Amino acid sequence: QALFAEFAAELSDPAQRRVYEQELTALERERGVELRFLHPAGGFVLLTSQGGSRRCYLNVCSDPAVAAPRAVAERGGHRWTLPYALPPGREELGRRGRRRLIYDVVFHPAALGLAARSARFRRLLSDTAMDAVEQRCGVRLDRRNAAVLRGTRYRGVPQAPVIRSPLRAGTCSPESPGISPEPP
Repeated sequence: QALFAEFAAELSDPAQRRVYEQELTALERERGVELRFLHPAGGFVLLTSQGGSRRCYLNVCSDPAVAAPRAVAERGGHRWTLPYALPPGREELGRRGRRRLIYDVVFHPAALGLAARSARFRRLLSDTAMDAVEQRCGVRLDRRNAAVLRGTRYRGVPQAPVIRSPLRAGTCSPESPGISPEPP
């Protein structure tokens, strides 16, 4: 038990977490993969249900590593491009012991800034988040009864998902400057 408590304390220490992320990033770089950790900052939470029966929360959150939103002027308005990251959903226990589903939909901080100033943009962000969860996770959400939880910026225990992408040709690992890594 003491060993487990020590392990849990080490995982919750932010300094140890940073060291772990740096070591993992260096290891993946040696393999020819760029690894970026997302640390979602709370924005707002949508409460809905999945399949009409299971309570489900969508954390609409932000991280600067996600691309910024772009607007293209069109006749009659603008067409928005809203890039996002969607880590796999997770199941957590609620206060009363009930299991709840939680999905994090991560946008750029500028998107949440626009949503804070405009109710229409907040609706667009909410619809985009629900579309993302439905399409990528293969679930059906109750859109009619979806509601924003007032005063709640994030639901559940935050997790740090990663974005992996192949390194461009000619980039070097930090240990061997001037030598491009072998393909994985």
